[in-house]
Amino acid sequence: MAKMIQLWPTIKRLLSYGLPWRKSLGAAVLLLWIAAAAEVMGPILISYFIDHMVAKHRMPLGIVAGLAAGFILLQIFAALLHYWQSLLFNQAAVGVVQRLRTDVMDAALRQPLSTFDTQPVGQIISRVTNDTEVVRDLYVTVVATVLRSAALIGAMLVAMFSLDWRMALIALAIFPAVITVMLIYQRYSTPIVRRVRSYLADINNGFNEVINGMNVIQQFRQQARFGERIGEASRAHYLARMETLRLDGFLLRPLLSLFSAMILCGLLLLFGFSSQGSFEVGVLYAFINYLGRLNEPLIALTTQQSILQQAVVAGERIFELMDAPLQRYGSDDRPLTSGAIDIDNLTFSYRDDSNVLNDINLHIPSRHFVALVGHTGSGKSSLANLIMGYYPITQGEIRLDGRPLTSLSHRTLRQSVAMVQQDPVLLADTLFANVTLGRDVSEEAVWRALETVQLADLVRSLADGVHTRLGEQGNSLSVGQKQLLAMARVLVASPHILILDEATANIDSGTEQAIQKALQVVRQQTTLVVIAHRLSTITEADTILVLHRGRVVEQGNHRQLLEKQGRYWQMYQLQLAGEELKTGETVTI
Repeated sequence: MAKMIQLWPTIKRLLSYGLPWRKSLGAAVLLLWIAAAAEVMGPILISYFIDHMVAKHRMPLGIVAGLAAGFILLQIFAALLHYWQSLLFNQAAVGVVQRLRTDVMDAALRQPLSTFDTQPVGQIISRVTNDTEVVRDLYVTVVATVLRSAALIGAMLVAMFSLDWRMALIALAIFPAVITVMLIYQRYSTPIVRRVRSYLADINNGFNEVINGMNVIQQFRQQARFGERIGEASRAHYLARMETLRLDGFLLRPLLSLFSAMILCGLLLLFGFSSQGSFEVGVLYAFINYLGRLNEPLIALTTQQSILQQAVVAGERIFELMDAPLQRYGSDDRPLTSGAIDIDNLTFSYRDDSNVLNDINLHIPSRHFVALVGHTGSGKSSLANLIMGYYPITQGEIRLDGRPLTSLSHRTLRQSVAMVQQDPVLLADTLFANVTLGRDVSEEAVWRALETVQLADLVRSLADGVHTRLGEQGNSLSVGQKQLLAMARVLVASPHILILDEATANIDSGTEQAIQKALQVVRQQTTLVVIAHRLSTITEADTILVLHRGRVVEQGNHRQLLEKQGRYWQMYQLQLAGEELKTGETVTI
């Protein structure tokens, strides 16, 4: 009982999603009670026929025909009512799932990026798809079955007590036994069902990893190993499911059938040892019929516990995501007037055990060109992500346009600060949709952005121009073309601050020069923060920040840093030597 009390908040919250469809559900419940009354009337008619016709050897044709017609019409009427109530329940269930899936997807979209760093994508997909479908079963199967069984049991109890109260009391003895079985079943099934849902999420996550990394898996011939991994998850899911089936097979139908048989024996003993005339044969038939019918809704009620447990566990997983802390933004909705960036005593860590940035101090004037360089793991991308507002700052402060970044609203931050990443994400939609991303941007502005990044000629050569549909993840484009398209989506509405995270890493030198010219134009109204490994792309930067193990070790422009002959000079000389070796020329350092 204590566990049921613990589960009740989740059940109550899931059922609250049905409130917008309470009229449909109310009509379905009314139809259920009418259908149950129609079903219960059938045995009463037969009981009357046995006691008043067969027992007395009187067969008036009109009465017999009327009883037969009434019995058939009652069954047809009940079947029609069950059909309509089923439609109403399914209508409500589909609406609930649609609303719940929208809410959980909205919650997933608003999660901090740190959530996706620690939680596999397949787990989140499983909550949005599989878990919401299980909740649909709660309405279609559990709620409908519980209400139908309750209506049928209630109608049968009324009929039994109206026929004979002594037999009805014996029949009532089955309920304590059924409640005991349900409590035992709940205790043992809940942890098993939780494991089943967890294993199913692992399977989804495994398939997601395999499909996204198919080229790498095939390149390194790892099909068998990944197949074994998914096979192990499937095996664990199978074994957990078998545990639930064994539990169902032992605690549900066999035990309830045994209880029903024992109650039937009690009825027969009462009938056999009672004085002649105390009970009529038709009444005994009606009770035997009701007992048989009573067994089914009781079994249905008990078997619904499995689906109820799955729905509760699915609801817990859904609400865990929905109740998680969302990405936090400020309330300052005023647009930025400049692209000035100030960083004071900034320290940041993804985990508590180690900092990835330590005591960063920086002033970037508006319309300034700043480059971040350093070896892998030095903290360049982390600093860029913090300027984007993707992660909460551990210590220190970042100010944009003189205002704390944490005070800026979501709209202000996203309209004023943009990033072009090394691996851009493209939608399986048209080129136009990938550039505009739902913003109110004219087609002429899209073409201007495509001209700037030198994609216009390629787009004109396509059959449908800017309305040509791209493949999944834009796989009909090369890696360099994807980067140019990602840059076009930023340049179509120039932000105050533009961050390039190795955005020119996968394009040829000719296109890179064109991009550099485009950025020179953009610099007239935008602050540029460029992360670069190819140092030749940042020689014109106003300020170059050299990061090493999360600290700023050098700062200045290209000429000043070369004159220091420090870490930047070493990096530049190594890259220069590598480029000269590729051309076959002698290198002199």
